[in-house]
Amino acid sequence: QVQLVESGGGLVQAGGSLRLSCAASGRTLSSYAMGWFRQAPGKEREFVASITWSRSIAYYADFVKGRFTISRDNAKNTVYLQMNSLKPEDTAVYYCAARGDSITIKIRVWEYDYWGQGTQVTVSS
Repeated sequence: QVQLVESGGGLVQAGGSLRLSCAASGRTLSSYAMGWFRQAPGKEREFVASITWSRSIAYYADFVKGRFTISRDNAKNTVYLQMNSLKPEDTAVYYCAARGDSITIKIRVWEYDYWGQGTQVTVSS
């Protein structure tokens, strides 16, 4: 079993930055794919970014390319999402997710086994 806890959300003005963290416990994530998703009110949960644990291969949704960066710290069993140049449309609850026994990128909600509780990101105009 894997537990994921997100932190780092908050209120920021458009153009600002936030760094989200996802701390994992329960087991080491050496063979896990990790992802960030977001869900705005009234909308479906959507893919933001994913990273492989062992190879650090990253993949992004088009709407965050060049603005967001996903990374991981193996020693801390933590994944990060650095978000720069934030826009009001980035406002959502951001979720961390983990998929076991995977060395490839995963971009679909159903591909993930474990989810965090989410952290709210609000970008004001």
